[in-house]
Amino acid sequence: MALDHYVTLGRSGLRVSPMCLGTMTFGEVLGWGSSEADSKAIIDRYLERGGNFIDTANVYTLGHAEVIVGNHLAHTKKRDRVVVATKFYSNMFPGDPNGGGAGAKSLIAACHESLRRLKTDYIDLYWMHAWDRHTPIEETLRALDDLVRAGKVRYIGFSDTPAWKLAQAQTTTHFRGWAPLVALQIEYSLLERTVEGELVPAAHELGLGITPWSPLKGGVLTGKYTRANAGTVKSDRGVTVNANLTDKAYNLIDALVAIGKELATTPASVALAWLLGRPGVTSPIFGARSLEHLEANLSALTVALTPSQRARLDELSTPVLPFPAKFMSFAGTFMHGGMTVNGDSAPPWQTGAAPDAKRY
Repeated sequence: MALDHYVTLGRSGLRVSPMCLGTMTFGEVLGWGSSEADSKAIIDRYLERGGNFIDTANVYTLGHAEVIVGNHLAHTKKRDRVVVATKFYSNMFPGDPNGGGAGAKSLIAACHESLRRLKTDYIDLYWMHAWDRHTPIEETLRALDDLVRAGKVRYIGFSDTPAWKLAQAQTTTHFRGWAPLVALQIEYSLLERTVEGELVPAAHELGLGITPWSPLKGGVLTGKYTRANAGTVKSDRGVTVNANLTDKAYNLIDALVAIGKELATTPASVALAWLLGRPGVTSPIFGARSLEHLEANLSALTVALTPSQRARLDELSTPVLPFPAKFMSFAGTFMHGGMTVNGDSAPPWQTGAAPDAKRY
């Protein structure tokens, strides 16, 4: 796989790279992150490698990330060659109850603000950053459809939204003739697989491409933190990382390090390669604070895990899924026990009963 081996995003004709460049760390206004010069260099290298998918948000570094992306793409005259995704929902105007959320007033204003910062007249993919439980979903979808019809947005997607709300939203767009959702952005990694219970199957059924965020669990899966250096290697993300350094995480890290040595690559590349191979995943979103980080993450595209290596990681990261996931795993026994349907084989559930046994 290569960065310029493009894939269509969900049930759409939008071609995107198999790894998406995230920009949450672009800008230093919050006291951390990449300088404007470093951020532009990262964009340039990503585009040189064949990448075309950049993800940002109105709230990233208080809008500075959008400004950096917009200024650079406008200056280099590459805007039309890049798929630019950004998000609404976060409130950029403290004290204004309509400054955030997914109501029509808020999201349309947020769109205009993002267009200004991005120095463009359209957004390729406009995400709802999270579900707004205070706004009817019909209002959000109608406002997004208006933006699509006005040419200010090309495609729409949802991030961090329950599966039942996704289903309601996509069904609504279908029957109203509104612009459909084409993508779902969710946290997904070896340490966050509970999304496989409802969100991943929902995305598949509804025609949504999955773009996982935090594929390395905030750096936990990079191999930087090990049992040997537990408590001595500090993270600038503090409790966010420390809370995830559990026995399960260390077992996974041990395996990632070992497999990395077997394949002459890094633990991070192994973790990313595992995610790239998951069903439904279109384009994981990765961050980079330097060119070295960028190249290290992109190396995952050339990592080929063996079936046994993938099975080892699967076993170590097996999640506890919500009902009815466990029940459905053996429900086929009641439906076609002793037979195989679509490759799904199930053992007979009435062992010992004759085929012509009387049923009441």
